[in-house]
Amino acid sequence: MMGRGVAAMAPALVLLLLLSGWSAMGAPRLRERWEEGEGEWQPEEEAKGCGGGGGTGKGLFLLDKVEKLVESEGGSVHVVRGVPGSGVPELPWQHGHGGWSAGCGACREGLMHIGFITMEPKTLFVPQYIDSNIVLFVQRGDVKVGWIHKGGLVEKQLKMGDVLQIDAGTTFYMVNTGKGQRLHIICSIDASDGAGFVPYQSFYLGGGGRQTSVLAGFEPKILVTALNTTYDELERILPVKPRGPFVSYTTESGGKEHGQGDKRDVGENGRGSEPWRPVGKGGDEEDGSGQSTWTWSWRKLMGRFIGGASSSAAAPAQPNKKSDKTVRAPEPYNLFDHEPSFRNTYGWSISVDKHDYEPLDRSDIGVYLVNLTAGSMMAPHVNPRAAEYGVVLGGEGIIQVVFPNGSLAMSAQVRAGDVFRIPRYFPFVQVASRGGPFVFFGFTTSALRNKPQFLVGPTSVLRVILGPELAAGLGVPLKELREVVEAQKVAVIEPSLPDKEKEKEREPFVMNQVSRE
Repeated sequence: MMGRGVAAMAPALVLLLLLSGWSAMGAPRLRERWEEGEGEWQPEEEAKGCGGGGGTGKGLFLLDKVEKLVESEGGSVHVVRGVPGSGVPELPWQHGHGGWSAGCGACREGLMHIGFITMEPKTLFVPQYIDSNIVLFVQRGDVKVGWIHKGGLVEKQLKMGDVLQIDAGTTFYMVNTGKGQRLHIICSIDASDGAGFVPYQSFYLGGGGRQTSVLAGFEPKILVTALNTTYDELERILPVKPRGPFVSYTTESGGKEHGQGDKRDVGENGRGSEPWRPVGKGGDEEDGSGQSTWTWSWRKLMGRFIGGASSSAAAPAQPNKKSDKTVRAPEPYNLFDHEPSFRNTYGWSISVDKHDYEPLDRSDIGVYLVNLTAGSMMAPHVNPRAAEYGVVLGGEGIIQVVFPNGSLAMSAQVRAGDVFRIPRYFPFVQVASRGGPFVFFGFTTSALRNKPQFLVGPTSVLRVILGPELAAGLGVPLKELREVVEAQKVAVIEPSLPDKEKEKEREPFVMNQVSRE
């Protein structure tokens, strides 16, 4: 009777049995693991695709469409498209099962792309704005980010684990401030406003890639008039030859710009920005002090362009009034400086939404980080509010996804660097391999509290709905069903099955399920 009852149960319980063969081990601190270099995304692996393992729906949930948008000596930008890979075969259950198909809205809802930014030491990612909201996550290194907020310049020093949101159309720049350390950033890219041909479009103010500054597109007489400058100055700061999106960055002593005796406007951190200059000599000229006139001219022009400096026609400032140019902006949110949303012996998870970090509300994006100890498992669950995108940062594990008709959609082994996507409402599970902890970070397509619904365990919907109706639906006696549903005492993150005899006892049943793939 007991064997028949288990065999007739929902696929959610099958997953629990199928994924219970790993043992639990302790895990070192996550920050230490990253400092040792684990979890670095490897773009050279893009041709091999993501992950491995079985499952007919692999192309729907593992993302392997990688594009190199920018690549130079100073850094690179790669984007993993948030769309299913090509070549996904037609699935046999798509017909005659309620009309559901893999091309439905559930697979495309909340589309985003995942970006990977790498910067060498002493490198600047030139000032630009893009046509998408982005949420930055500092995976490794230190970076200074400057952006326009409420009409003023704000600069923040970000460290490993920091999260920062930048609105679409907001001018920003980034400087790798780590001493001899390569910078790694993972970011979400809102795909809702994109044209579809490229993941996002950059509009460089400092030049970049194959294009120069967008200002160079205007006729010179327009710019000279609009900026109240001269043709000579304009020619110096808008060279015909592009300088690239990543340029070398050097710190000048004294904190003063060439030809200027006053201090530069500062952000909330109270520090001025050091001058920067592009790679190569180009048309730069140097005065006797060795400082570049290109740097001064560019800042002078940009100050006039965004209204940060007065033209000669402007009314003179009142000498006795001191204006406060400090701009207040939300601080970045550091995942390591806050207590996990959930923790037990077998792992922990952090979820960040608009209630924790208000800027996420503008992009409608959530952030999460999960650390599973060796062999442990995030119990089978569904996200009723958002699609989920994830990047494996360290270790290896198994991800399984279930189709709406109750068949196994994918069972894939993933490792550091793989990118996955779980559509809204689709049941799924993550399991750490027994070789070590399994760490993954990602984004959700909603800034609201996600509130995942767990299908098994003491806090699951299966436990709440347990009764004669569920027993009748599964075709088993209520007493036998209760024994199985109430057997698990650990919620959310569960251990592997320690009893080897029980593991062998269930093995024939598990193998029958695997043979269905």
